[in-house]
Amino acid sequence: MATTRIIPMHNHKGKTIEACIQTRTDYAKNPDKTDGGVFVTTYECDPAIVHQQFFLAKREYKAITGREQISDVIAYQVRQSFRPGEISPEDANRIGYEFATRFLKGKHAFLVATHVDKEHIHNHIIWNSTSLDCTRKFRNFIGSARAVRRLSDTLCIENGLSIVENPKPKGMHYGKWQGNDKKPSHREQIRAAIDAAMQENPKDIFALLDALKASGYEIKHGKIPSIRWKDQKRPARMDTLGVGYTPDDLQAVFDGKNEHAPRAQSTREKIEKPVQLLVDIQAALSAGKGAGYERWAKVFNLKQMAQTMNYLTEHALTDYDALKQKTEGVVAQRDTLLQQIKEKEKRLSEITTLRTHIIQYIKTRDVYVDYRKNGYSQKYFAANEADILLHKAAKKAFDEMGLKKLPTVANLNNEYAKLLAEKKKLYADYRIMNADMKTLLVTKRNIDQLLGADSPREVRPNRNQQR
Repeated sequence: MATTRIIPMHNHKGKTIEACIQTRTDYAKNPDKTDGGVFVTTYECDPAIVHQQFFLAKREYKAITGREQISDVIAYQVRQSFRPGEISPEDANRIGYEFATRFLKGKHAFLVATHVDKEHIHNHIIWNSTSLDCTRKFRNFIGSARAVRRLSDTLCIENGLSIVENPKPKGMHYGKWQGNDKKPSHREQIRAAIDAAMQENPKDIFALLDALKASGYEIKHGKIPSIRWKDQKRPARMDTLGVGYTPDDLQAVFDGKNEHAPRAQSTREKIEKPVQLLVDIQAALSAGKGAGYERWAKVFNLKQMAQTMNYLTEHALTDYDALKQKTEGVVAQRDTLLQQIKEKEKRLSEITTLRTHIIQYIKTRDVYVDYRKNGYSQKYFAANEADILLHKAAKKAFDEMGLKKLPTVANLNNEYAKLLAEKKKLYADYRIMNADMKTLLVTKRNIDQLLGADSPREVRPNRNQQR
């Protein structure tokens, strides 16, 4: 099952709020799409006059609160799609109704319309932005898309339906999302063709272009030659191909000044998911999870145990004592690094404060000397109160630090730069150690859960090793 984010429905200029609501709800209730209205269900509203009831709730909101509708959002919608052939319209409508009930907690009237006119059955869930008691409005929130997806996935699992395990992240470039499956761009293809042609040792740029033309590329001559492949809409100028592929760079190769070095193709290694904790299936079932969740959890646990065993084998940690010792050692190292980082941060803060006091002390010293020469005159104090107070505060800070001789600002700056560099290095090590610690803790927890409290002293990754 796939779900979208929460979609706000806006009031269009030139139309009344009631008319806008009716347009949206009429589309959702369309008899041609809902089998004559059979698959339309509602909560605290009548399907026939749902637009009027939504609008009356907004008028009541104004009468009770005295507030006008500031936002042009009049309702909200969530769409749910199901895999073709996997669910009946009745079950789809029931799941949509249960989703709205759980998500809105009975505070807003809603309509669920299940469309069956397409191969994929899908729901349109629309709810009034005004609450049932007409005292507040629904506000979309940060992370609502994730909350909607998680709730829908939970319902899907509980009903034994499939889910989209790795949805495409919104806002990410399609090519970046594809990773290693991404097709090379036109310019990457042209650079590869140039690399192949350069292996034939052409004598000049014209010979190179002739070789490209012979391989199927269209060449447009000019001050800067352009190259175009058959399925490419626009030709690519050679000065846009990057370092090593411009006419000047290639000419330097033909003149013997440089050697042509093919550009390494950008590859994105597949990021391996970290080991995750096993699901306590019995506890989940006791909490009310259904058979669908149990099937999913069993498959999930098998995958995580396989990944756990692979990790143990790759890191030579199949002995339980070795795993325990390694985990404790990494935890201790991580804590040590964290303590060192905190010490550096504390000293950096001290230097910042001390440096500020020294600068203020120096800037206000002459004013304070004159203040003493004037016998601590109240008139002089009133005229220079800010500088005198800053000088006193700086002197008090020095006394509290026990400083008998002030360090120079230059020395403090050098110490600050040195500490900052050390902190950055420590933090880089800390991030690596922290990630290792999390993986080891999860791995050990999975082994403990698999083997129980009275676990044997060795973790065997496969049957052949047990023999």
